[in-house]
Amino acid sequence: MKIALIGDVHANLPALEAVLAHAHEQGAQAIWHIGDFVGYGAHPDEVVQRLRQAGALSTIGNYDLKTLKFKEKQDKWRGSKRQEKWLAFKWAYENLSKKSRKYLRSLPQEIRMELGGRRLLLTHASPASNEEHLTPDTPEERLKELAKMAKADVIICGHSHQPFARQVDEVWFINTGSVGRPDDGDTRAAYAILDIEPERFEVLHYRLEYDVASAVAAIREHKLPEAFAQMMLQGRSLDEVRDVVEPHATPKASTETSKDYNLT
Repeated sequence: MKIALIGDVHANLPALEAVLAHAHEQGAQAIWHIGDFVGYGAHPDEVVQRLRQAGALSTIGNYDLKTLKFKEKQDKWRGSKRQEKWLAFKWAYENLSKKSRKYLRSLPQEIRMELGGRRLLLTHASPASNEEHLTPDTPEERLKELAKMAKADVIICGHSHQPFARQVDEVWFINTGSVGRPDDGDTRAAYAILDIEPERFEVLHYRLEYDVASAVAAIREHKLPEAFAQMMLQGRSLDEVRDVVEPHATPKASTETSKDYNLT
């Protein structure tokens, strides 16, 4: 069984479509999504609808949770958050249908299951918090603490937007990377495929080019902050994005790259 592991779409519909198409081509039979449907991109409702249409098994992300609280928190956040972040929450909340808001509220913060004799945990960020960043550089001691806490053999997460697979005390941590808002300077969408067979357990991370121009044009068409467009163009976070308008990032030598981890 091949499972597409995706997350942190952040309302970037063109990136999501590219990833779903690629996962289908690879023979993925299921989609597991670790949350953050919305944020910064121009298509929050369309992303929620598309993932539901695809039958994705989803948890809710920290950005989704905050967006759902925007109506009651907007006055407080206007004075405490950076203007662009406040506008991102506002756009996401106001452009989600009532049906999509209800769906997001129904999602759990974690999903547990057993597959292939292994206990799996899906969560947005870490077993301890939906805002903890797990990265390739997270200290091993911290991962050991989380491994004990999780009571799982495989932990699938995101939030940090940094794809990786690491094993600590026989527990695997797999980060999906970000579909719609990479922030490592590489503008390509990131996701992974988990391949489970009786004698094999592997994960393959992919980076895919997508129609960045379309994502940027939608942001500008809706008169969202230019910083949101630059996040797509530069592959950087809001805090890191430069304030100048730049052309698209230099194309990569290949439209697709992958990194394979044999988790046997």
